[in-house]
Amino acid sequence: MNKTIGIIGLGLIGGSMARAIKANTGNTVFGYDINENVLTQAIAQNAIDKIIKEDEFCKCDNILVALYPNDTIEFVKKNIDKFKKGTIIIDCAGVKSNICKSLSEFVNGRGLYFIGGHPMMGIEKSGFENSFAHLFDGATMILCKDEFTNIIALKAAEMFFTSIGFLKITITTADEHDRIIAFTSQLAHIVANAYIKSDSAKMQVGFSAGSYKDMTRVAYLNENMWTELFLENKNYLTAEIDLLIAQLGEYSAALKKHDEMELKKLLVEGKNAKMANG
Repeated sequence: MNKTIGIIGLGLIGGSMARAIKANTGNTVFGYDINENVLTQAIAQNAIDKIIKEDEFCKCDNILVALYPNDTIEFVKKNIDKFKKGTIIIDCAGVKSNICKSLSEFVNGRGLYFIGGHPMMGIEKSGFENSFAHLFDGATMILCKDEFTNIIALKAAEMFFTSIGFLKITITTADEHDRIIAFTSQLAHIVANAYIKSDSAKMQVGFSAGSYKDMTRVAYLNENMWTELFLENKNYLTAEIDLLIAQLGEYSAALKKHDEMELKKLLVEGKNAKMANG
């Protein structure tokens, strides 16, 4: 049975969600964004079927919220009485603890269903103009579960995301998500952003290959979004940064001492960690 999906925020993620739904399902897509130009583009490019007004949120079976974390909480709380009973609300922000703490009990106690989500796919460029239908093909969708989660709604969310291209669904808790994502995503963005600041980067042309491109790709980021994500997850992220600094210090010390055995040991440890953990 086809459904009506409302997408709040038509940036890279929301825009790509809209396009993926249109490309892979028969569902109707309603779009909502504060940027009128984005809405005009979305209609013209057939990424959405209709621009939705606030008094039409009640027509949606599912609501995908693709906003910054604090904006997500504000949007849902402000509009909670405009959604029809049984609506599944899923957010797509890159941190989960504060959002799930703020919204899970709040939403699920009103005859609605909230699930914290995080699509594990993106590119270094943001905005609707960079969205595309196949962004999520083969990707992982993380869904967060707690004591307020409705299992039927969770299963429905799993089936929905699989239908639009996601290959794997990972079920976890909000805290576990934030702890792991600090290492797998946020630390990588911090390292790339710091690494590219070396004066040597100005002379990299003709001296760089795949490793340089891999290391620096995500240095080009949306500073507004990532600042909010980093601060929301500062405890886990700073722990990872401090650990990395300590580990880099070991390499630096071995080099300064010209300690061949210690340097080789460190390199073997890193190689074995990669083999063991992928």
